[in-house]
Amino acid sequence: GPLKPEITITYIAVSAIFFNSGLSLKTEELTSALMHVKLHLFVQIFTLVFFPTAIWLFLQLLSITPVNEWLLKGLQTVGCMPPPVSSAVILTKAVGGNEAAAIFNSAFGSFLGIIITPLLLLLFLGSSSSVPFTSIFSQLFMTVVVPLIIGQIVRRYIKDWLERKKPPFGAISSCVLLMIIYTTFCDTFANPNIDLDKFSLIIIVFIIFSVQLSFMFLTFLFSTRNNSGFTAADTVAIIFCSTHKSLTLGIPMLKIVFAGYEHLSLISVPLLIYHPAQILLGSLLVPTIKSWMVSRQK
Repeated sequence: GPLKPEITITYIAVSAIFFNSGLSLKTEELTSALMHVKLHLFVQIFTLVFFPTAIWLFLQLLSITPVNEWLLKGLQTVGCMPPPVSSAVILTKAVGGNEAAAIFNSAFGSFLGIIITPLLLLLFLGSSSSVPFTSIFSQLFMTVVVPLIIGQIVRRYIKDWLERKKPPFGAISSCVLLMIIYTTFCDTFANPNIDLDKFSLIIIVFIIFSVQLSFMFLTFLFSTRNNSGFTAADTVAIIFCSTHKSLTLGIPMLKIVFAGYEHLSLISVPLLIYHPAQILLGSLLVPTIKSWMVSRQK
């Protein structure tokens, strides 16, 4: 269509989000976040080990139900996805959590996902296609790392102006994210070969919201234990980064790993539902998490 999502979304929109983050984030916060190894380990192990394994065990029970098997396989692909490059950062920022840690885990998780996600997909679902790691890696570097560095460099020169004017960085990022979701939905449901039965779709939507709420609660419990060593701001970043899954990285990866698959559209549906669901649920919980964080800090 006229929006040209293959260029505007894949390159410009994601780059804009990270340039925005680079511009708004204090350099010293980003540096201190890199040192928080325990937090990074928690997020990456939860996202890329616990999440896909838990979903696989849950799907063993669901396999005896009449739910469409390709939608169930799609749920497994959701479990294998890396953290998102945008939504977790935006929601962490909206709550006032550790944005620097969220940015690091989003970027680092995406790089890990280039190698680990295709391997997880092969392990749980099986596919014989070769994955072009180099092209995905270079695209991620250009759309995530480079804009972030440029944003930090520009910030050095206009730091005083930024602190005086306080531009609405959060609102800009949210608008860009809305554009990403809209174009992805259009891309999938414009496919004439998609064949969905309403019962399976309703069950999948219910499962997705249940999984998100359960995992958010689980990460909250683990990260707020007395001996966890995490601050309230860290917990906010952990909740969003550990339970969110990347659509911008996920859809291209599914297209590569399952190239030529006749059921690719159905496999993609759970991820397409999961992404807006995580933003909707996260946005609804922002006031609650924010008031908890403020009271905890006091």
